[in-house]
Amino acid sequence: MTETAAIDALDVLLAEAFDGYVVRKDLAVKFKGQYPVPTYVGEFLLGRYCASTDPEEIAEGLEVVQRLMSERTVRAGTQELFKARARERGSVKLIDLVTARLDAKTDAYLAELPSLQLKDVRISPELVQEHERLLTGGFYAEIELEYDAFIAAEKNGRPFGVAGLRPIQLSKRTALDEMAEGRKRFTTQQWKHVLLRSVGFEPEALTQRAQDILLLRMVPFVERNYNAVELGPRGTGKSHLFQQVSPYAHLVSGGKASVARMFVNNANGQRGLVCQYDVVCFDEVSGVSFDQKDGVNIMKGYMESGEFSRGRESIRADGGVIMVGNFDVDVAHQQRVGHLFGPMPPEMRDDTALMDRIHAFIPGWDVPKLHAGLFTRHFGLVSDFLAECWHQLRFESRWNKVAARLRFGGALSGRDTTAVQRTVNGLLKLLYPGNDQEIVDEDLEWAVRLALECRRRVKEQQKRVGSAEFRNTHFSYQLGDDDIEKFVNTPELQSDDAIGTDPLPPGQVWGISPGGQDEHAGLYRIDVTEGPGSSVRVLNNPAPRPFVESIKYAEQNLYAQALQLVGERDPRSHEFSVQLRAFDASRGGALLGVPALLALCSVLLGKSLKGGLIVVGGLNLGGGIDPLYNAVDVAELAIEKRATTLLVPVSARRQLNDLSDEMITKINILYYTDARDALLKALME
Repeated sequence: MTETAAIDALDVLLAEAFDGYVVRKDLAVKFKGQYPVPTYVGEFLLGRYCASTDPEEIAEGLEVVQRLMSERTVRAGTQELFKARARERGSVKLIDLVTARLDAKTDAYLAELPSLQLKDVRISPELVQEHERLLTGGFYAEIELEYDAFIAAEKNGRPFGVAGLRPIQLSKRTALDEMAEGRKRFTTQQWKHVLLRSVGFEPEALTQRAQDILLLRMVPFVERNYNAVELGPRGTGKSHLFQQVSPYAHLVSGGKASVARMFVNNANGQRGLVCQYDVVCFDEVSGVSFDQKDGVNIMKGYMESGEFSRGRESIRADGGVIMVGNFDVDVAHQQRVGHLFGPMPPEMRDDTALMDRIHAFIPGWDVPKLHAGLFTRHFGLVSDFLAECWHQLRFESRWNKVAARLRFGGALSGRDTTAVQRTVNGLLKLLYPGNDQEIVDEDLEWAVRLALECRRRVKEQQKRVGSAEFRNTHFSYQLGDDDIEKFVNTPELQSDDAIGTDPLPPGQVWGISPGGQDEHAGLYRIDVTEGPGSSVRVLNNPAPRPFVESIKYAEQNLYAQALQLVGERDPRSHEFSVQLRAFDASRGGALLGVPALLALCSVLLGKSLKGGLIVVGGLNLGGGIDPLYNAVDVAELAIEKRATTLLVPVSARRQLNDLSDEMITKINILYYTDARDALLKALME
């Protein structure tokens, strides 16, 4: 193959499963910028002549492609040469973007070839009927252009005519069926790698997180009317997919965006970009502004309903609106100084109604800056085959196959649910191009978590703008027969030295050890998992003796008070594995009996404790609660760790009267009398 990349097992499998539809992706890069055509045109020819794993066949094919590209693409200044050749030889072959229109005056179809600056080329009705996309924006094709001297002699004659047409954009109706059949030979992980290689990236050089973000970028191609924003550092390839991979996408560079060009020209009724393309991407979105005052409102209306008006006429379109742009600072700083929509144009950045219409905020900061090592040298699907399959997938749905297995939490509004469904549907269509394949829970959960995260990121920014209606952002879901509610956060909101406001999974709890003679108070997290068996094991090695004592007291209280705490469930028929994580210099884990007991109960009940909650309290064997001697220190530590609620024994109430006015306003303090009271107050409603 090359000295730096050998053919691997995935290359061989791909070449077998998609014979004639694969291409070495590094070969396509050789033609980039050399000829006045997009990358997918070069790939189409490479797919025809170099779709082989044999190095000699690839070398021969490369020569053919190079010759075709140099002979048939029209460079600036060579237009008249091609026309002259057509006259001398009777016809000439070229590669160009071809469109057609009906000329009502002569009742004839006319083709347009922009590279030759010809607008009135004869074309037969049969060719137009065979390739209807000529009338809706056109496509790149290999064209045989003929010249008729007799017609040239006539008054108003049109000597140039299209004698033959071979589309470079694949228009085979069976493309998706062929993709679905080939997909069955790959595991989900292999197929994700195929998709990434097909758009030019090498998955082995990317983290799992970066791979997920690149797959999210593909969703607008398979989901109609999908709206997304991606902001992040410069040079991460945000606009690459919309410019080089698919002929169904259009990139609008920063600057004035005209309503007529985007939607409809009221003067002549000409439909705009959202009608002609599957995806319209605004590049460098911070510099975009509309030429009319109501431009943003027209776009908001379109993003909501997929419709816009021309006078009394309502026009439907299914092109998605994607906005990409750059941060001048890192994400953490952007969140400190404002919100993540900060780089948007002034008329958009604080508009919560516009934000609400965005289905996903894609975290561009999780993709590394592009460099040669990130581009694949392996085989991938030919871009035009991939783009055609994606286009056909827009008219299918996978949501109806999985809807019954999913339940979303109460924090999701109607628009949130719609947005998440659209993202899940798109991701599943990418993974399962065949409608007859069984969608496994693992893949469904992967799609759901990504979709909830990207929609929650939108909601978090709406909350920062200051609107009270968006304050509940604790997105959650339940999958299958499992009653466990799982919460999804946005990673950029997490902090290593502070607790989040999201509920932790069942079995996890934040607790503060009040310390003792030798150490100060410290923050801990207790993680408990359960399985078949009948014991409690502390996984820490070595396990701190004070914490082992806290766990022993919690275990005995659980057995003794099982009926009051967990009802009919028998804790003795479960094995609990416990892990303690310390977040301060304090390491002993003394007097954590109550938080440990709540973690054991939480995992048995399969219910989460409240988000932002810290539990404090030691237990004794008789079920009594140990007194807390430094309640003010404990409360101040909880506030420092950004807790929203502190659950403490009622015996500490008088001490906490000494907490300063400034501190008392920053936290909600709940008091409990015994273990059962603590559990009821800690559990999610």
